[in-house]
Amino acid sequence: MRSHQVVLTWVEEQLASGELPVGSRLPAERMLAERLAVSRTSVREAIRILEAMGVVRSAVGSGPEAGTMVTADPATALGSALRLHVATSHLPVQDIVATRVLLETWAAARARPGAPSLALAAALLQEMDELADHEDRRDIDAFLSLDARFHVALAEAAGNAVVSAMMGSLRAAIQDYAGRLTANLPQWSSTAARLRGEHAAILAAVNAGDGGTAAALVAEHIEGYYHDAGLGGFPSDDPGS
Repeated sequence: MRSHQVVLTWVEEQLASGELPVGSRLPAERMLAERLAVSRTSVREAIRILEAMGVVRSAVGSGPEAGTMVTADPATALGSALRLHVATSHLPVQDIVATRVLLETWAAARARPGAPSLALAAALLQEMDELADHEDRRDIDAFLSLDARFHVALAEAAGNAVVSAMMGSLRAAIQDYAGRLTANLPQWSSTAARLRGEHAAILAAVNAGDGGTAAALVAEHIEGYYHDAGLGGFPSDDPGS
């Protein structure tokens, strides 16, 4: 194990055990280097990585704001790590879709009516309505961006921090794949109209507390778009289904 990884492993263990709660400070650089038998350079490298992940914040000088403070919980760090991985990997679109269905149906079934993120979801639907009949590439991309944010907002209504972090991490990949597949659709305006109707039905089911219906509608909605765009491998493609 490289020296800076020793430090990262120690921080991970301290977070998991609760010894380093949010708002606490890491030991001073010199003390941490001595405790873990690594160089201060390795400690600084590990801290830079943790800062990039959003786990800690470092400030120089003296006073209450000085030192390296834990500023986020592990779910936030998970989201940052996943976003970086998704951004640097060409993940199979079928895997992205399958993961979406798994996460979003679970979240839709458990979404809480009245959750704050549902108000955001409703506002995003209104913005999508304004772009629905536009065939310009920029407007289509704007629609798909709102679409991806809508799905993240729905997932957040379940109140599970890890699921929310994972959905947020997948958002860019969702938008990218959906955008690339629009070229395979016969007519964007008709697809946009159908998507808006499906979005509204999903949100209505969630607001009504009908998680089972919401989950089923989410699965049909996600798989239906990719099926129409020519991506196979879904239950609707099975002749026996």
